[in-house]
Amino acid sequence: MTTPAEAMAALFDAAPGNDLPNLPNYNICPTNQVCAVTSEQGHRRIVSLRWGFIPYWYKTPGDGPLLINARGETVAEKPAFRAAVRHQRCLIPATGFYEWTKDADGNRLPWYIHPDDGGTLAFAGIYQHWKGQEKGAEVEHVTCAIVTTEASPKMQAIHHREPVTLAPQDWPLWLGEAGKGAAKLMTHAPEDRLAFHRVGTAVNSNRAAGPELITPIEV
Repeated sequence: MTTPAEAMAALFDAAPGNDLPNLPNYNICPTNQVCAVTSEQGHRRIVSLRWGFIPYWYKTPGDGPLLINARGETVAEKPAFRAAVRHQRCLIPATGFYEWTKDADGNRLPWYIHPDDGGTLAFAGIYQHWKGQEKGAEVEHVTCAIVTTEASPKMQAIHHREPVTLAPQDWPLWLGEAGKGAAKLMTHAPEDRLAFHRVGTAVNSNRAAGPELITPIEV
């Protein structure tokens, strides 16, 4: 994510919070804080959420798998997600994301995927408040997951799934500002406005940082 908070606020017509994660960040990993747009009574805010949805029945964050994604086809049926997708939907802005293929030897080869016009994407997200134990102390996290769908034909060359990416005219419906009917947004491949290129394997480490992570390499 490289879009400054002020630009995000203008794009989404949202008031930015005071505790947003530091930007730019070229390597956002699960359990990191991410920016998200929420709406309550029509008032939009940009808030900081922990990427990695924690179901309410987990007593600690590690009581089960880390839920970074939620399949759009089944999110309304899964016990972990069904309340959030009805009542706590958000937009998760990004200027790009990574996906991986493998070579003949099983090595993970990263690709950087981004809007072909250089703009900001808005992923469909869900979020939930969680309280429990972490390292022996009572903690509270507001956690989120990204809704995914079947990849568009262009993206299928890299992966069979991709984030649900919402166009501006769909933001009010997803955020609950325009009544019911958001389910129809979850199972359609987004507009095919994405471009991608191979990048170096440095991004395979969660400690890697810096703009060089998205520099194209020859393949």
